[in-house]
Amino acid sequence: MAALRTLYPEIEPDEIGFLPVGDDQELYWETSGNPDGKPVVFLHGGPGGGTSPAHRRLFDPAKYRIVLFDQRGCGQSIPHASTSPDHLASNTTWHLVEDIEKLRSHLGIDRWMVFGGSWGSTLGLAYAQTHPERVTELVLRGIFTLRKLELDWFYEGGARMIVPDLWEQFVAPVAASPLVPDDRGHLIRAYHRLLNDPDPRVHVPAAVAWSTWEASTITLLPRAELVARFAEPSYALAFARIENHYFLNGGWLDEGQLIADAGRLAGIPGAIIQGRYDLCTPAVTAWDLHEAWPEASFTLVPDAGHAFDEPGILDALLEATDRFAA
Repeated sequence: MAALRTLYPEIEPDEIGFLPVGDDQELYWETSGNPDGKPVVFLHGGPGGGTSPAHRRLFDPAKYRIVLFDQRGCGQSIPHASTSPDHLASNTTWHLVEDIEKLRSHLGIDRWMVFGGSWGSTLGLAYAQTHPERVTELVLRGIFTLRKLELDWFYEGGARMIVPDLWEQFVAPVAASPLVPDDRGHLIRAYHRLLNDPDPRVHVPAAVAWSTWEASTITLLPRAELVARFAEPSYALAFARIENHYFLNGGWLDEGQLIADAGRLAGIPGAIIQGRYDLCTPAVTAWDLHEAWPEASFTLVPDAGHAFDEPGILDALLEATDRFAA
């Protein structure tokens, strides 16, 4: 058997900047790799996550001009994790779609490959369906479309059937709080109250519990260092507040919209990559997208969960980026 592909060598950005996108918000962006190479934009997960140096290494630096950016309120973008009414009102799926367009124009790129995993797959689909003329290829991993059945599975009790011990830790802040007596049957709404409470003794433990729940379930086998990174309070607060804000509002998408509108991707070469044992974004969504967009290649990795760097998923992602580099 051929050896599985691994990440390209470490690489530093050759250009970084901050792009004003209105509403007193600025996006951190960077480019690396070959300035004259094939442009690709990386869409990180969450919503509320951020980019990392490892994400540059998903692309051959000799062949790609690699664009990373942190979405509104995330990572190094300014402001970080803001829950002011103005900033939240302008942090929606459709604001992010237009942010991608502003960044493309700012960088002088006519068309580019779009690469997104988890929430990044949601955003990648929304962007490609809105601006198909700007997308050369679409590589998606851990497919997530914010349908009610997907949110209910992971945040309202479905996944408890698989990991009851981890679920107990996730619901603990809600169970213990006197602030959410009417919302305990709707955990996304209950967490919204806790995460936006002005008292750090309330919102910090809630953020850590929310973020830890995801970190504990996105890999096939537990990774203590990943859980610890997600549990760091500053990261957890941005991640949990923004993610919860999106989920409470259904991503500002009609139910099933991204699957129903898959016909808008006609003519765009694509790759759908999914771990069979993905607890966070179960494989049924990737399968539904595959059936709605059959011209994209479909890879169901038999021994993987959700994370991009699980060996089988990483190999499939690098196979796709190597294939599309030409």
